[in-house]
Amino acid sequence: MWGLIPAAGIGSRIQPLAFSKELLPVGGRFDGKTERPRAVSEYLVDRMVLAGARKICFIISPGKSDIVEYYGGSVDGAQVCYAVQPEPLGLCDSLFRAVPFIHPEEEVLIGLPDTVWFPEDGLCRLPGGGLSFLCFPVARPELFDAVVADRDGTVREIQVKQEGATSHWIWGAFKLTGALLRELHELWLTREPRDPYLGTLVNEWLARGGKARAVKAGESYVDVGTLNGYREAIQLLGTRPSRGPVMAREEDPSAPVTH
Repeated sequence: MWGLIPAAGIGSRIQPLAFSKELLPVGGRFDGKTERPRAVSEYLVDRMVLAGARKICFIISPGKSDIVEYYGGSVDGAQVCYAVQPEPLGLCDSLFRAVPFIHPEEEVLIGLPDTVWFPEDGLCRLPGGGLSFLCFPVARPELFDAVVADRDGTVREIQVKQEGATSHWIWGAFKLTGALLRELHELWLTREPRDPYLGTLVNEWLARGGKARAVKAGESYVDVGTLNGYREAIQLLGTRPSRGPVMAREEDPSAPVTH
């Protein structure tokens, strides 16, 4: 199983930083009896590994070598590789950079590395063999991608940052097969202008007969990409025990950056 982590954004909402926003220290974890700061992206990596991901691909911009240095070639038993998004052309363009690595029969987990959410096993609750969204209740769905679904979980529409959103459930992560990732990529290539947002692409895919499921298993979700979100994340984590042991990485990272 793959975990795809789009990490090419510049993080303009929380700049200035002297490092990639995905390495922003948020909360901590114990290494034996010593607590150390924790990079915000580690929360997503942990959740992917817990759900069974054994291959992690970070999609980064050309200047984000600090992410390569931080994670190296492996983490918690999962192999790590990197793809490069040369220009900031949106989430869809970022994710599809990993398509050549993934076989159609493989399962793929996708999440956002500047978020903190619970429960930790949320990705474990997503079914395989199709496209399913892990959904979280939020107070202001117009800031996110709201998922409109029937009572049985069938997704009808993704409302992308829409004022007056009709659902307060947003997607925070999702799971699909490599075959469906390729199908979405092929559809994206036919659209002009090409979708920067995943939600508008999925809406077109649904209109053409695609099926997706909303799994409302999320409890809390914080976007750490703003200063206010950073404060909310610290408050949320203050109610949870710090996790250990420390994340295992290669001491001498040598994983290649793949273009």
